[in-house]
Amino acid sequence: MRAREFAESVGDAVFERLGRAASQMQEESPLPVDVLESDDEYLVVFDAPGATASDVQVNYVGGAVEVRVDRFREFREGFEMVFPGRGLKLDGRAELPDDAVVDADEARAELRDNGALYVFLPKGEPEGTEVDVTTPDDADEDDE
Repeated sequence: MRAREFAESVGDAVFERLGRAASQMQEESPLPVDVLESDDEYLVVFDAPGATASDVQVNYVGGAVEVRVDRFREFREGFEMVFPGRGLKLDGRAELPDDAVVDADEARAELRDNGALYVFLPKGEPEGTEVDVTTPDDADEDDE
């Protein structure tokens, strides 16, 4: 093997590994996100280009909106995938403000044609438990 052939072989191997490493990083990428607030609801907007509604999972967990996009990459007739560059698994998480109270049962999500995922979270009433206030004398009357 000549020096030139060896250098080309090493270069090809390095290029292939770099391409695979880059595609692995893109396989699991965070989704860009904005959190907006109106008087009635929170709006969380994720960028989810190329996704379809069946690719998207949305959950409200612990005061945050979590999104998972598992995109399917279409194969092109007559072409072989050399380096996959479009992420297949995209995750996003958006924390709502600490004092946010939402009605998660009324939440809805819309995937727009422009590739944006809109998650609407209506504001709810703060939940609480009313506690009866008594005096020690009240407890004595119950004992009688």
